[in-house]
Amino acid sequence: MKLISACLMGCECRYDGKANYKEEIEQLIKEGRAVPACPEQLGGLSTPRNPAEIVGGDGFDVLDGKARVVDNTGQDVTEQFLQGARQALRIAKAAGATHAILKERSPSCGSTGIYDGTFSRTKQPGVGVAAALLIRNGIQVESEEKWQVET
Repeated sequence: MKLISACLMGCECRYDGKANYKEEIEQLIKEGRAVPACPEQLGGLSTPRNPAEIVGGDGFDVLDGKARVVDNTGQDVTEQFLQGARQALRIAKAAGATHAILKERSPSCGSTGIYDGTFSRTKQPGVGVAAALLIRNGIQVESEEKWQVET
């Protein structure tokens, strides 16, 4: 079983109210091999919402209290991202998920890269908050960009 970023199955839950639809990922859900979740919505954030980025590190640093998540107006949304990560982990555990396929560059779901916190679209290595919590709990996380359809 896999946990999937809900935007990848067509749910219009991105910060801008759009989706990142991938037909092959939606197929996993239809086959009962995956369960969708949007950590940002699970954390209580609305859709659409202001874009947010991690400032001062990556998702592991947010979990450790060393970095924050702020939106482009300067509002601190760290607690919502932490709550959403905890809820996504709860869903993953309840579903028996051992893997997650998450949306790259998201401050919640990025698995190898995120934006650098300057809102300049500059990328940096690192993971999002939900990805970090899933990894710390033994769930293998991968990007939808590198994931290969299983045969």
